[in-house]
Formats: sequence, C-alpha cells, structure tokens
Amino acid sequence: MDKNLSTNTIPEVAAEKFAFVQQSETLHDKKLETKPVGYFKGAFKRFCKNKGSVVAACVIAFLVLFAIIAPWCTPYSVSYSDLNYAKVLPRNSLFVNTNFWDGCKKNAVGKLTFAENYAIGLETGHNVVKNNQYKINDEGMYEYRHDTYFEAGCGKYRTVSQAEFIDIQRYQNETGIQVIYPTVRLRDRPEAEQDQLNANYYYKTRMVAGKTEPLLEVNSDPTSITPVYWTYVEGEEEAPVSYSSKRIEGENGFKNAAGKTCYYAYGRVVSGGVEIRASYYDYYIYQHTQVLKDGIKKPSFLFGTDPNGKDILTCLASGARFSFLFAIAVAAVNMLVGALYGSVEGYYGGKIDLIMERISDILSAVPFMIVITLLKLHMGGSGHMLVLFIAFFLTGWIGMAHTTRMQFYRFKNQEYVLAARTLGAKDGRLMFKHIFPNAIGTLVTSCALVIPSMIYSETNLTFLGIINLESGNLTSVGTLIAAGQACMDMFPHVVFFPSLFLALLMLSFNLFGNGLRDAFNPSLRGSEG
Repeated sequence: MDKNLSTNTIPEVAAEKFAFVQQSETLHDKKLETKPVGYFKGAFKRFCKNKGSVVAACVIAFLVLFAIIAPWCTPYSVSYSDLNYAKVLPRNSLFVNTNFWDGCKKNAVGKLTFAENYAIGLETGHNVVKNNQYKINDEGMYEYRHDTYFEAGCGKYRTVSQAEFIDIQRYQNETGIQVIYPTVRLRDRPEAEQDQLNANYYYKTRMVAGKTEPLLEVNSDPTSITPVYWTYVEGEEEAPVSYSSKRIEGENGFKNAAGKTCYYAYGRVVSGGVEIRASYYDYYIYQHTQVLKDGIKKPSFLFGTDPNGKDILTCLASGARFSFLFAIAVAAVNMLVGALYGSVEGYYGGKIDLIMERISDILSAVPFMIVITLLKLHMGGSGHMLVLFIAFFLTGWIGMAHTTRMQFYRFKNQEYVLAARTLGAKDGRLMFKHIFPNAIGTLVTSCALVIPSMIYSETNLTFLGIINLESGNLTSVGTLIAAGQACMDMFPHVVFFPSLFLALLMLSFNLFGNGLRDAFNPSLRGSEG
C-alpha cells in the first residue's frame, strides 16, 4: 500500500480561523422581485399578444358603439318612411361638390328621358342633371350624373288645407325659398290614359308606345321645354285661388301677346282644400323646419334609403342594437343553465349523467325550424321577439352543457382535486372552486362564438320572413337585406351596408373567439414572460 495514502496529508488549520458567515442574521427566502400575475391579468396579457384578435376586438367595439350611438345622431327614426325618397343613394354633405358619396349615380338615357329629368331642374333649380353637365356619347345617349334627391321634382298634385296653404306662403316670404310652383289647368294636363296626376308635367306631352313623353320635335333641343302654366288675365279673369307670395323668376305681371298683364295660377280650390304643385325637396324642408324649429333641414341620408323610404343608417344601427342585446341575453341565459347542467353531469357521472344526457339528446334531436313553427302557431299573438327568445333557449343551452361536461370529466380526477377532497372539501366547493375555473376558458370562448351564431341565425330568420320584427321602432339586419334583394342590380347600397356589418361581425367574432381560447388556456399560463 502506498505510504502517502496511509498517512494523513491534510494540514491542520487553527480553530480561530473558522467564523460564521451570517452569525447575527436570520436567513430567509429571497423576496420575489416580480409582481404576482393573476389569472385574468395573465389571460389579458396573452390575449394582447394576438394582434389579429386585438384588431377584431376593436372592430367589435366599433360596431357596438355604432349600434349604441348612431340612432341618437340621426333626425330619423325606424318608423320614419317617405316613399318620395325611396332608394335614394347615400349622401354626405362634405362630398356634395364631388363625384363621390354625393347621392348621385351615373346615367345614360335617351333624349326624351333626359328631357324629363332636365325639365325638373329648369323649373325648380334643383338639377336632376347634376350641375347641368352632360355629354352625348357615340350611341346618341345622354350621359350625366343623376341626382336621386331631386328626381322627385314636384311629384304628384297634392291637396293641402287652406291654413297650410297660407302658412306655406308665409314660409316662402320669410325664407325666400320657393315651395309652390304654378299649376297646370286640367284641360292642359296629359290625357286621362296617361299619368294625369304627375305634377312634373308642366309642359305638353304625348303618348308614344304606351309611354308619356315631352312634346318635342324630332330634332329639337331637349333643354328648351315650353311651360303650359295656368295663366289668367288681370281684371278679366278671377284667380283660381288667392295667392300673395313669392312667384317664380320672370313672372311678375308679364304681358301676353295682346299686351295685357297676366299672372300664373298657383293652385285651385278643390274639395278638402287647395290643390298645388309643390317642389317636394323644398316641401320636405318646409315640413321638417316646422317640426324641428332649429333651422332648415335638407334631406340627406348618409347610407341612403331602402325601397320603403326608410333611413338605412337608423334602421341598421337599431337592428344591430337589437341583435347585440338579444344575442348577449340569450347567450348569458344559455351559459348559466348549460354550465350548471353540464357541471352536475360531468362531476357525478354514472346514472345521473346517463339520464341527463338522454334528456338533452331528445331535445337536441328536435329540428330548430319545427320549434320555431310550433311556437309561432301557439304564441304568435305574444310577439315574435318572445317566440325567438324561447326557441333559442329551448335547445341553445345544450351545446354549453356538453362543453362543461367534457371539461369536468377532464379535470375532476386531477391531483389538486383529489387533494382538496382529501382535505374535506365538499362537492359544491370542488365543482365551482377547483374544477370550474379551469373550464371557464373554454366556456367563455364558446359563449363568445355563440353570440355571432345567434345574430346570424336571427338575421336568417328575419331575412326569410319566418320571424317578422318590423314593427314600430323595431327592425333587424335581416329585414334590411331582404328589402334590398329585389333592387340589388340598380341600388346595391340597400344591401351593401347591412351585409358589410354582418360580414365584419362574423369575421371579427371568430378571430376574437380564437384569441380568447388561447388566452384562457391553462397550459399557456406563465408563457407571457
């Protein structure tokens, strides 16, 4: 054996050289330098890292704000309707002098149709042919921008009360705005088989191929139309109706061929009042100025109007508001009932789970359309909104119950649950204190995706006419889309805005739901760094 291994080669160290490192201090664990991150705070951090979900959340917030605020920012209501302004194009006052968002459309028509449109502007100054600018193409068609807000012209002959006739004259004197225009004598109006009530015909017309057209020579200028106003000679004839207000330009006691002073008639007395020709654009301003008492209110619809003359902006915002409130209410009720039902199923299992599953299977096997039809037959008088709510609730909670049941089966045998049971935790505490919080991420995600699904289903039902929510100050997005279906080729704006809202909503909620799923996923907890 080696001598070096058998002998002690470790040098001796004096005892006084040994000393305690922290003799006067008590040792503790180091204090955490980072702040604790709670469950929801951590989920929020993970959610914010998903840029697509954040953008989707912003879009959803914008749509919700639009539904809340927009109805308060328009002078119209859902019940408002004006057929004279049916299907007018969107107009923004900031773009009136441009060729964008100005309420106009491109038009290419023949000479006679162009003459009818041009004649309205010649008389009232409200140019259907925007800025009176047009060109004739190689095919002989007149091309111009057609102003849909002025095309009504004088519309139909309307009968007003004597008091309103006097009040319109007062309004004209105060504002200088011409509302009433000279009328046309009955014998000078188009023949009965033509549109005799059309007040836009202040000139001679004729019937050609079953259509009314201005009486023009073949090669005449369509912009030179001669009026045939009802004219009476002062002193020789009595005025058809007393009128002492603003007259059209160039008509202030003009001379006829015989040199006698003549005037135009601005109405005639009929049963029930006075029949007049009124420029509808100015008559609209007169009516709304009287109601609002806050200055002149010109007709302008930011999103245009539908075939019933309803303001699309107001109807869309109100329909969106109803859809959001309805979907959130139904989703909340379904989540509450489904979570409780699924918790009992998943926690207890066995015969309880078997019986409860068969009940939910029977309910889910009933077709949704059958439920809607039966409810309409037996509860139609209670209102379609109640029918819709019950139909969505009867089977809507089943999906949430299945999701909750699956999550409880997943987590109920985990170690932390067994430890809590060993420590004496009761069933209620185990279910809703230990298991349910781990399942809430999936439930929240499911609930977030249920909301757009319900809105989409409600839109389909109203679009098909199965559920009718068009009453009073209530409407729906589906009703708006259905209203514009018949005029998509000529007036696509009626369908465009409701469809855009629905598309943005569905896409955003899907992205938002994906972000929530990842944010509440327990396996990702702590991955936010």
